[in-house]
Amino acid sequence: MKVLLIEDNEQNRYLVTFLLEQRGCTVVHAPDGPAGIERAGQETFGLILLDIQLPGMDGYEVAQALRKIPGLATPPIIAVTSYAMAGDREKALVAGCSYSIEKPINPETFVTEVMNHLGPPN
Repeated sequence: MKVLLIEDNEQNRYLVTFLLEQRGCTVVHAPDGPAGIERAGQETFGLILLDIQLPGMDGYEVAQALRKIPGLATPPIIAVTSYAMAGDREKALVAGCSYSIEKPINPETFVTEVMNHLGPPN
């Protein structure tokens, strides 16, 4: 499966890429929202992993923009975020995300958690 990872932190990109590539995924990186939106409009992805705390354009805005791209109304967008306060998960879902995973990610369970949520968006 081809995955778009929109994440500005190099260490997080490395870890997520390593974990997903171990499961046979191809991971394409975008360091910020505008780059992720552009990339999503150029290629087809089975999954988008989206950091919510991005510079300039936050992940909520990115998710809304991604859902407006023809063909991106249904692929899963999973928010990967350190925002864990009451209402943050719901905010991600309203913005267009299918699911939310809290950072720091657990390397032992991350890929399983992602794969468990590859059904239709909520």
